[in-house]
Amino acid sequence: MATTFKRGQAITSVHQHIARIQAGLSYHAVENLQRALHVPLETMASVLGMSRATLHRRKNQGRIDQNESERLVRYQQLLKKAEDVFGDAASTREWLTHKQPGLGGAVPLDFARTEIGAREVENLLGRIEYGVYS
Repeated sequence: MATTFKRGQAITSVHQHIARIQAGLSYHAVENLQRALHVPLETMASVLGMSRATLHRRKNQGRIDQNESERLVRYQQLLKKAEDVFGDAASTREWLTHKQPGLGGAVPLDFARTEIGAREVENLLGRIEYGVYS
């Protein structure tokens, strides 16, 4: 998460990241993730745990709440990990939005709606990265 090796600075970065989540992220972060994944607004609302109407209210407010922000960060982290593994945006989107045998046939975006599911998606990406049969 932090890009520095100095312990005090890494902790400060984590504290800043937590504070941003607690304050609620900008709605632009939702739009950025939607563009990166090439999914409709209904899908974004669903993976963030809200209705489409709530998503539109958040757009008008310009900010999403703490729980939604935490879910958004979860998906941002998975997107980054998948991009690291697959190397390009198109392959990443394809993998994240289609059923995967290593997840029992589940779609990674759907499977990652819970923290436990997100960790399993992350674990599968790690196995793929290191060539472990999944």
